Amino acid sequence: MNFAEYVNLYKPKINEAIKLIYNRKLERVKNPFLKDYYSILRKYFLSGGKRIRPLLCITTYNAFKDKSDDRIIMPSVGTEFLHNASLIHDDIIDKDEFRRGKPSFHYRFRQYHEQYDLKKMVAQDFGTNIGIIGGDTAFFMGLEAYLFNEFETELNLKAIEYYQQVFKEISDGVLIEIDMVNKKELNIQDYIEMISLKTGALIEKSILIGANYAQVDKKYKKHLSTYGINLGIIFQVIDDILGTFGDEKITGKPTDGDIREGKKTCLLIEAYNKLENKKKNRLNELIGKQDMTNNDVQEVKDLFVEADVENSCKTLANSFLQGAKTSLDKLKPLINQSELDFFKSLLNFVAERKF
Repeated sequence: MNFAEYVNLYKPKINEAIKLIYNRKLERVKNPFLKDYYSILRKYFLSGGKRIRPLLCITTYNAFKDKSDDRIIMPSVGTEFLHNASLIHDDIIDKDEFRRGKPSFHYRFRQYHEQYDLKKMVAQDFGTNIGIIGGDTAFFMGLEAYLFNEFETELNLKAIEYYQQVFKEISDGVLIEIDMVNKKELNIQDYIEMISLKTGALIEKSILIGANYAQVDKKYKKHLSTYGINLGIIFQVIDDILGTFGDEKITGKPTDGDIREGKKTCLLIEAYNKLENKKKNRLNELIGKQDMTNNDVQEVKDLFVEADVENSCKTLANSFLQGAKTSLDKLKPLINQSELDFFKSLLNFVAERKF
C-alpha cells in the first residue's frame, strides 16, 4: 500500500486509540474544570494532523511480519502524544495563535478565559499557564500507550526507553534552536544538528518503537534509523520553505512568523551564505528588529528570493532524500513489498508536500 492507502486504512483506527485514552481519563475525573480541560485537549488532538509518526510505527511493525496485526495500533499513538506535547509548547514559545488553521492549545484557553470572564488572572497568562501544563499532560498520557496494550512487558519497557530518550532529544533540539537565534555566524551543519534532534529524532524513534515490537534484529535497525532521521530532516526543511513561501490557505499558518521571530531557518542561513556583504548586513539589521513592519518582512522575503534560497534548500532536502532511499534499498530484501511502497511514497509526499 502507498502512503495515501495506509492513511485511509489506519488513520481512523489511530484516532480511535487516541479517543480511548482520553475517554478513559474523562471517565475518571469528576471536577468540572478538569472535564473541560481534558475535553479541550482531546478536541485539540483530534482537530487535524497527518499521523505520520504512528503510521510509521505501524508500517515498520507490519513490514517485518507475515500479516498485519492491529495490536500495534495502541502503542503506535505514544509518539503522537509526545509530538503534540512538543507542538503545544512550541506554539507558546513562538507565540503562535493557530495550528493547522485552528486555535493553538494555549490560545483556546485564552478564549476560555474570555468566555467565562475569569477576573483573577490576565487572559494571556491564563492561556500560557494552562498550555504549559497541557504539553506536560500530553507527554505523560502518551506513556499510557505502552502501559495498556497487549504486548509483553519487556517490549513495552523498551518502548518507554525510546520514548524517554526522544523526549530529551527534542528538548535539546529546542534549546539549540533558541540559542541559535542569538548567534550571528551559523552554517548549515548547525541547522542540521538542531533539526535532527527537534524533528528527526521523533520520526526515527516512532520507527524504532515499531521495530521493537516486531523484534527486528539490531543490525537492521541502523538502516531504519537512517531512513527516519533523513525523513525528519526533509520534513523540517520543507516546513521552513512553506513557513515563508507556502500558501497560508493550505498550510493554515501565516508566512511571516519565522521571519518576525528571527528563526534560524535553512532559508535564513542560506541567505547569509549567498548574499554579498552589504545585503547580508541589511538582512541582519532587519532580522534583529524587535517589531518588524510588514514592509520589513517583505524586504526579507525579497532578499531570500534574490539569494534563490528556496531552490538551494530544496537541493539540500534532496540530498537527504537520496540518503533515505539508499537505506531503503538495503532493507528491500527484508521487508514486505506493501510496506516498502509506503516508505517510498511517504518520502515523495514529504519532499513534495504543500501543507
